[in-house]
Amino acid sequence: MPITPATATHSSSNGTVEAILLELVDEDGNTIGTAEKLAAHQPPGQLHRAFSVFLFDEHGRLLLQQRALGKYHSPGVWSNTCCGHPYPAEAPFAAAARRTYEELGVSPSLLAEAGTVRYNHPDPESGLVEQEYNHLFVGMVQSSLHPDPEEVGDTAFVTAAELMERHAKDPFSAWFLTVLDAARPAIRELTGPSAGW
Repeated sequence: MPITPATATHSSSNGTVEAILLELVDEDGNTIGTAEKLAAHQPPGQLHRAFSVFLFDEHGRLLLQQRALGKYHSPGVWSNTCCGHPYPAEAPFAAAARRTYEELGVSPSLLAEAGTVRYNHPDPESGLVEQEYNHLFVGMVQSSLHPDPEEVGDTAFVTAAELMERHAKDPFSAWFLTVLDAARPAIRELTGPSAGW
């Protein structure tokens, strides 16, 4: 399995290298500890806090991202605009805004909470497990994207109908439909009935 900066370590402000820690939670989303990122995803997986972002343009089209081929988990598959994990004690909203900018080079012009969803999705390709308590966010993007190629292989804005066509022929992340379905009420409120979400 490739080791990348995202899988194991990051540099702290004093120049030392530290393991990336995730926040472990109970079934109600209460923090119960921390675990190293890769260890938390080893089978059977440890329940941890995560987030998923769905950004739309002014036409009600969803911004999809194709995960870069170098990612340790689910490389090359399509997924929602941005997803990831807050650092321990980092608010999910702050983490969602931070990672959207880090991955796509854009700050949402609007970002709103859209509930939570809990799931357990094994990834057959990597053998890793997404055991997550996921905070959902929906919003708007109104400026040009500047994706980080180490994180993002490609992007696409799609209508609801185009998404279903793409999903039928292209590989998507194991968690994509779960988080999309959980976020649909907030997505419909944001985009309006004519967008078809």
